[in-house]
Amino acid sequence: MKIYIASDHAGYELKEKLKPYIASLGNYEVEDLGPKEYHETDDYPDLCAPVARAVSENWKSITEGDLEKEKIATHAIVIGGSSIGEAIVANRYKRGRAVGYYGGPIDIIKLSRLHNDTNVLSLGARLINPEEAMYAVKIWLTTEFTGEERHVRRINKLEALS
Repeated sequence: MKIYIASDHAGYELKEKLKPYIASLGNYEVEDLGPKEYHETDDYPDLCAPVARAVSENWKSITEGDLEKEKIATHAIVIGGSSIGEAIVANRYKRGRAVGYYGGPIDIIKLSRLHNDTNVLSLGARLINPEEAMYAVKIWLTTEFTGEERHVRRINKLEALS
């Protein structure tokens, strides 16, 4: 599975820690879409948009009765100060289903995958430590969508909105 990753200045350090961690989990190809170096004045929309666009273009739609996705699905992780703006960017793209995580119950991550088949994880680097981020990433990557009809129906309704 391909995992696109990007951050703004607030998430740069965490991004650099997460890349080798994700690769160590196995079966994941990490593609860093930037930035390649720290820039204090960068803006999260500029850095998160290419990641969200890549997921949108590569994500196969779920249709009634057909839950098969591409053999190599694409997901993304975007990292900023709070996770909020980054998730907003990702959710503006067709088929983008982002969840923001900035601490608290990990069940939000599980439910986002189980019920919403999220394909973008947005992390708030100023609000969680690297260990919490790694745990959230692991839970998000290893939790599978249930594929239940009610969830597929709802996702199809979301896709029809964009």
